[in-house]
Amino acid sequence: MTTHEDRAGLKVAGELITLIEQDVLPGLGLDAATFWAGAATIFERFAPENRALLERRDALQAQIDDWHLARRGQPYDVGASEGFLREIGYLVDEPAAFSIGTEGVNAEIAQMAGPQLVVPVLNARFLLNAANARWGSLYDALYGTDALGDLPAGGGYDAARGARVVARAKAFLDEAAPLAEGSHADVGGWSVVDGALSPALKDAGQFVGFTGEAGAPASILLAHNGLHIELVMDRSHPVGRGDAAGLADVVLESALTTIVDLEDSVAAVDAADKAEAYRNWLGLMRGDLSATFKKGGETLTRALEPDRQWTAADGSSVILKGRSLLFVRNVGHLMTTPAIRLADGSDAPEGIMDAIMTSLIALYDIKGLGGFGNSATGSVYIVKPKMHGPDEAAFTDRLFDAVEDLLALPRHAIKVGVMDEERRTSANLAACIHAVKDRIVFINTGFLDRTGDEIHTAMQAGPVVRKADIKSSAWITAYEARNVAIGLKCGLSGKAQIGKGMWAAPDRMADMLEQKIAHPRTGANTAWTPSPTAATLHVLHYHAVDVFAVQKEVAVEPTPGLEALLTPPLAPDLANGVNWSEDEVAAELDNNAQGILGYVVRWIDQGVGCSKVPDIHDIGLMEDRATLRISSQHIANWLLHGVCTADQVDAAFLRMAAKVDGQNAGDPLYRPMAANPEASLAYQAARALVFEGVEQPNGYTEPLLHAWRLRAKAAQSA
Repeated sequence: MTTHEDRAGLKVAGELITLIEQDVLPGLGLDAATFWAGAATIFERFAPENRALLERRDALQAQIDDWHLARRGQPYDVGASEGFLREIGYLVDEPAAFSIGTEGVNAEIAQMAGPQLVVPVLNARFLLNAANARWGSLYDALYGTDALGDLPAGGGYDAARGARVVARAKAFLDEAAPLAEGSHADVGGWSVVDGALSPALKDAGQFVGFTGEAGAPASILLAHNGLHIELVMDRSHPVGRGDAAGLADVVLESALTTIVDLEDSVAAVDAADKAEAYRNWLGLMRGDLSATFKKGGETLTRALEPDRQWTAADGSSVILKGRSLLFVRNVGHLMTTPAIRLADGSDAPEGIMDAIMTSLIALYDIKGLGGFGNSATGSVYIVKPKMHGPDEAAFTDRLFDAVEDLLALPRHAIKVGVMDEERRTSANLAACIHAVKDRIVFINTGFLDRTGDEIHTAMQAGPVVRKADIKSSAWITAYEARNVAIGLKCGLSGKAQIGKGMWAAPDRMADMLEQKIAHPRTGANTAWTPSPTAATLHVLHYHAVDVFAVQKEVAVEPTPGLEALLTPPLAPDLANGVNWSEDEVAAELDNNAQGILGYVVRWIDQGVGCSKVPDIHDIGLMEDRATLRISSQHIANWLLHGVCTADQVDAAFLRMAAKVDGQNAGDPLYRPMAANPEASLAYQAARALVFEGVEQPNGYTEPLLHAWRLRAKAAQSA
């Protein structure tokens, strides 16, 4: 049982007190009483405003619902919709032309373009893998995935496949760092003579440094499009032994940045969970996080990688970071937490607590008290998700001001990344950026959550199209294009990231290589990948595309208007009902129900917030609450409009429970659902997400997931 103690009028859970007062504050030289008093002042000031912003969301949605109900049966009129949304204050006037004023931003964010990882804070091993993913082996990434078009056969090293890997890697080198004459495939050896690389590069300026002896370097460091490439020579290595130049690997600078996630990818529902999350963030900021695990019968310990060093052509040292630059994603404005209770007895807004605690812990980095540096500019990088419109962005700006004052930080030392993943934000994006214009370092199109919010906002307008068809809707194209165009018009290029969403299929790297190049081609200077290996492959796209040159081209193009963005993906024949067959409806329900159950059963029973979940076709997809939001809202919409019945939905859930049970048969921690669904809390939670979906605030899944997870934890402890 969690116990709470008084701290400056706050009731603080014992787990959080122990962490803050024993492990965090002493190392920073801060007084506990002063800290808690300052925190209490922040909660007293901002908690009422937080509640008012949530009430405003509900009021706007109620007005939108009423407007759609009054027009039921009529064709959707986007012009009338825009006028109505302006009338109620959902849409605001565009700000006058401006450019963001953010200063003190790390080069990985402002001047470089490359992949970004998102990693759950509750898994220390995954955290370290992601933090260390700044550098990755191209040979390993090509050999161990389907990037070459097929998967490796088992039974030891396949020399023929290895030769294909080497050929592909050297073809990449010919493109990214061509020689003055010939091909990398023909190089018989490397040397550094009088500060110059031999054989010579077409652009001698791409040579950055080397390790080992100049006459026979152990490695050579090259640069291209602001990214680094390391050629590793080792003639004793099985691959290097058979290579004329002794080339044993090509190592690429890969995940430039990583988001340490306290939000969508974790199941943190109580004080114990939050304390564990903060403790892992503390380990990263102090540099002492480690993880011990067994692999192949061997016990291994993982820790943070040190910086990397080479000798430059002039004999000086070249030192590059060995780790990804870390953001931390706080939760949004919606949820409250029992880790702290306010003076009136209510649970504290979790987003306010996250802002205080993650910034406090980041002082270890800012003050140089950690074993490894994260930000070289004295900045804390916080990603803020699920904000609705400029008022909520302005609230975050004022909250961060107050946290800076509490921690004696300079103004705007706390930077913000704005997730453009709610309809009211994407429709008012310039105004949202303006609200945080002196601390913004990131905008990102969270198209999964954005789709969930699109369905919920238009819930009363009519039935939406099938889920797969939503991806080709005009509003998504407009959303993605407007995000980049508006970001560039607001001066983000060279100062901040413009990001794109996740590649959700970690086992389909060949498809990713073919498709995800579209992201840098839009002018986005980062995009999410599901693993360090995927980051090493995705970075090939940033060598192929000069993103900052693309941004210059996009910046002069007109910004797409609001018409397509404000047109929801409604089924076309509303007057005569939907025209899907019974089989099509059943297939859609099965697809959605399987995805919901496959994700929720791990969330509720095991506390796993993000994992590779087999879909209905047994393809592993990275699932989190955003994908869950779409599936649950989709069925809720079809139920509301009579496309399907409750009996059909329940039948789909029962069918898919059996399928999900089979997909998880090899997991010793798994609790089957199909044999006794009434006794399965996970099954009941999944069902509630659909049958109570219309009433959920903005279609979010967190309130129900938290409630059912708390019940499961209580049952497990009992």
